[in-house]
Amino acid sequence: MTTTSAAPAATGGGARVRVQRFGTFLSGMIMPNIAAFIAWGLITAMFIPTGWLGAEGPVEAWRWDGSVMFGGGEGADGTVYTGLVGPMIVYLLPLLIAYTGGKMVYGTRGGVIGAVAAMGVILGAEGTVMFLGAMIVGPLAALILKQVDKIWEGKVKPGFEMLIDNFASGILGFLLALAAFLGLAPIVKWFAEVLGGAVGWLIDTGLIPLASIIVEPAKVLFLNNAINHGVFTPLGVEQVTEQGKSLLFLVEANPGPGAGLLIAITLFGVGAARATAPGAFIIQFLGGIHEVYFPYVLAKPMLILAMIAGGATGVLTNVIFDSGLRAPASPGSIFAVLIQTEPGSYVGVILSVILSASVTFVVAMLILLASRKRDLANEDEAFSAAIAQTEANKGKKSEVLSGLTAKNGGVHNVVFACDAGMGSSAMGASVLRQKLKKAGVTDVTVTNKAIANLDGTEDLIITQAELTDRAKHVNPSAVHVSVDNFMNSPKYDEVAEMLSNKPVSS
Repeated sequence: MTTTSAAPAATGGGARVRVQRFGTFLSGMIMPNIAAFIAWGLITAMFIPTGWLGAEGPVEAWRWDGSVMFGGGEGADGTVYTGLVGPMIVYLLPLLIAYTGGKMVYGTRGGVIGAVAAMGVILGAEGTVMFLGAMIVGPLAALILKQVDKIWEGKVKPGFEMLIDNFASGILGFLLALAAFLGLAPIVKWFAEVLGGAVGWLIDTGLIPLASIIVEPAKVLFLNNAINHGVFTPLGVEQVTEQGKSLLFLVEANPGPGAGLLIAITLFGVGAARATAPGAFIIQFLGGIHEVYFPYVLAKPMLILAMIAGGATGVLTNVIFDSGLRAPASPGSIFAVLIQTEPGSYVGVILSVILSASVTFVVAMLILLASRKRDLANEDEAFSAAIAQTEANKGKKSEVLSGLTAKNGGVHNVVFACDAGMGSSAMGASVLRQKLKKAGVTDVTVTNKAIANLDGTEDLIITQAELTDRAKHVNPSAVHVSVDNFMNSPKYDEVAEMLSNKPVSS
């Protein structure tokens, strides 16, 4: 665990940081709209002909009044209903993605022109192109508008600003929609066919479990949201429109591997890892916040083998049983997984969770037992560090938070920042708020947000160690504190003590 004070802006950030930033941007277009995907998934699960309320049987009257009207199709009297399923997947979801991407680049004006330009992609092709195209054209249209606005910035006479802005956006939106329809859609369609063909080949040949070799290591480097919502969600949605389900929604989101790892650490781990693993299991498996187990893997990298084995087992189980979900399970909680499971896939999905957890548990157990003697020997160092931390909490000056000491009295805005700005960072913010309340600190606000949304107003930023470089790059003037685990870090007591100028009891 390391803590750093204000530092100059990072010059490059490294390849890993750049990949994380790009992945965060992709997932940032999907994450705010997950509720819409879930709503569409529930409508699909209930009202298409093979859905919960759409099958032939004793609910025939409801089927004509509900299933066809909501799901689309021909009613008993011959009336053709458009329904909600088709228009939502074709228009609503891509437009939301494009708007969100545009807004990330250039505010509301960027969001609007992003949505307008996305209509060209939507009408120019279909399938995954709608989503990939929206993720491209939304931010791109906003960026172009931003550059166009700079041409006459400060040159428009007072009173004409709104007129110029609206007509410029309207004309540019018209041109970009045409360009997307005629030029971008065919290119993205070709790319989507290649990408979809590669994924389809992996599924058809039964090799899709090998994806875990890439997915699991990438997850613990905090690329989980980018992989799940930037890659698997668009491809999975296309499969749902064709097959009614997709196993791609469970390649990354399956809570089984993380659960197996945390159970193994609970039983065979040592020290602080063993003490905190049970609580982490509840948060990960029931709450769906997978980030809580990442520090355990980073602390003992060999455990990634257990995660890969478990992840591949889960995917293989879904391949064998031809099972999948109707829509993304977000967060990756067992409850979200079961709610989104296709009606005929419960056996396969439940087994994929159980078997992946079991395999991860067994492999992790072997790794932990093999290194147990060495880990127990290292506990002496950990104990010494704990003593030093206790002394610091009782009033001794903290060297690692010297930057915070220098700024003490000027810290009013504390932000927990993570990849998506939800889940794990919200949990850490809640823990620190309780400690500040206990310490009598009332003039400090503690919030959580995505690293990409840091705006420079933060006085103190708390991130997990793997993400600190990215946070520094966005706001180099803040004090930066790195922790290994958002759930229970001794750094919280130290921060509370510094801000209160008095000892904080644990």
